[in-house]
Amino acid sequence: MSVKAIIKKTWFGLRGIDPEAVVVTFRTGPAELCDRMSQEVRRLIPDRRHIEIASGTPAAEVRSRLHGLRIGMAPLMLGTGGEHDALRALAFRLAPTRILAYNPRLERHHLQWSTPLASWLFWRGTPLDGIWLRPGWWPWARERTSVPREFRVIEGRTPSPVRAPVSVLSPYFPWPLSHGGAVRLYNLLRECSHDFDITLFAFTENEEPDDFEPLRTFCAKLVLAPKPRYREPRWTSVEPPEVREYRSDVMKRLIAEHRTGPLQVEFTQLASYRGDILVEHDITFDLYRQVHERRATPGSRWDWWRWRRFEQSALARFPRVVVMSEKDAQLSEHPRATVVPNGVDLARFLPRPEPDARTILFIGSFRHFPNIVAYRFLTEQVLPKVCESEPRARLIVVAGPDPKIHWQGLTGTLDWPAIPGVEMHEFVADVRPLYEASNVVVVPTLESAGTNVKVLEAMAMRRAVISTSTGCAGLDLTHGSDIWVADGADAFAAGIVRMLADSAARRAMAEAARRTVEERFSWRRIGSAQSALWAELAPLPLNLRNAKPEDAPRIREILAASPEAAQWQPERCVVAEVSGKVVALLAHRSTTPDEHEILNVAVAPEWRRRGVARALLSRWLRQVRGDVFLEVRESNWAGRRLYESLGFTVRGMRPSYYDNPPETGIVMGLQTC
Repeated sequence: MSVKAIIKKTWFGLRGIDPEAVVVTFRTGPAELCDRMSQEVRRLIPDRRHIEIASGTPAAEVRSRLHGLRIGMAPLMLGTGGEHDALRALAFRLAPTRILAYNPRLERHHLQWSTPLASWLFWRGTPLDGIWLRPGWWPWARERTSVPREFRVIEGRTPSPVRAPVSVLSPYFPWPLSHGGAVRLYNLLRECSHDFDITLFAFTENEEPDDFEPLRTFCAKLVLAPKPRYREPRWTSVEPPEVREYRSDVMKRLIAEHRTGPLQVEFTQLASYRGDILVEHDITFDLYRQVHERRATPGSRWDWWRWRRFEQSALARFPRVVVMSEKDAQLSEHPRATVVPNGVDLARFLPRPEPDARTILFIGSFRHFPNIVAYRFLTEQVLPKVCESEPRARLIVVAGPDPKIHWQGLTGTLDWPAIPGVEMHEFVADVRPLYEASNVVVVPTLESAGTNVKVLEAMAMRRAVISTSTGCAGLDLTHGSDIWVADGADAFAAGIVRMLADSAARRAMAEAARRTVEERFSWRRIGSAQSALWAELAPLPLNLRNAKPEDAPRIREILAASPEAAQWQPERCVVAEVSGKVVALLAHRSTTPDEHEILNVAVAPEWRRRGVARALLSRWLRQVRGDVFLEVRESNWAGRRLYESLGFTVRGMRPSYYDNPPETGIVMGLQTC
């Protein structure tokens, strides 16, 4: 035995204390978390005696159990409720310098007087990763914000002289369609690509997307740069931290080098990049106003103030602004605000009969913090009331990619509690089967701005939607007709119970919902509004107009060069011209006001395979309403693919429809909205 060990044994022996220190774990949290904390502590310190003290144990009993023992380490859990405060206070009295604190995410930090700021921040609930963060001006910061220098430029389809160039900047790559913002951006880019050659600038997170092909098919170029690694406390800057997170000199340089045409900036947090059009997916300061009204803390007031300051300044700098609703247009106070609402892919979200069940569906990516607030409201306050009346009720939740990371960041807890009857999903590539399996779709949003894409998807799938007034704000829907609106836990639960119990009312509302989205929210119609805005800043080279008598020689010339096309004389003819010269034609007739037939599409030989037919068809289709039909040769695979890409589907076959040579005609149809 060493001299030091002899002295130690003698010293503590004279005081009546066991010289071998013990580990005393104070179970000041939920049983599951405390079990995991205890297991980790035993693994970290395997050669010591371990004692566990349960919450609620009288102080006298604790002192009696620890009499004559020396505490070498005292693990405990922070931030799990006031019912454990007494035991925490006792732990600090018994071992003030030996506290190994855990938070509900099972991160640990040794609370010490030598690191008072870090210990205080951890005590207040700051994640372990953030307790060492310091403002950018702090001279002793352990690490700084870093901007990755790598980037990637991916060529897409070949630019065309009949399409105008335009650039779009996004905070994410819009594929896969894992959240409402990606759904909107993907569909608008696809719709506008008929008239524009789009250069998409996008930030990537963690790693590059696996699949670029969906965007490469209709974008001229994809320019990708990793999102900066922001390493400052979120409260320290006058600018909102979400703005500073995307500040990248690499992206600024890429925009300067690869930008073509006007630049549209998606989302307020990217407004510092400037541009020609700012897309306000929501009025962000209005969202933080709602948060402050609910929380009323100095932090919530600070967030509201700095977002209002930044956003109002940004709105003043952009010549044009796009908003989701008339409400947002008024909040923006911008003289040239244009409403381009959210929409839904009506061809993709086709309704199916609902099952004989009591299934509730909630879809909301946890990366957007109001969805976590909504989930907690639904499961903690609403669902218990629903189950009292409908014990067979089952809830399906789609929480989006990496939900636990976002859950931990907002709630400070490791995981959401397990609830009987609740089925949790993370990212789901195709949510349509879940809509089909549901009876009602709920949107229990308490804090929101902009408009909700998931409401429109549910309506397109012909499902009854129950929403708070916040969740469906800006969509101009009618309570009791195409949606059920209820605020407060009691009213929301009553709405769910009523819709589950009354199948006739539920189906009537679902039918009305589908009609509403068909009339007002198709991406084809909304895409035409976005294209019109871009065309004001980047005039289209291809001009469409009705044919004039003086066009007849040029029309005959194009038809003579297209012997495979139908040759009959049309009732009406639309021509496409570039620099005043007719390069293509589209002949059509209307059998009724709501039914149209395309008789002929022909392009001058020197203008073929340059996007002329696609641009001509897509722009004409935006001008008509109702059903559109056409025939195409069975062997004309290029034409069939073109029509399918525009939304046409096969409706029938006409054997021997064509001559020279004889061939079957494929009847294709499209319903415009």
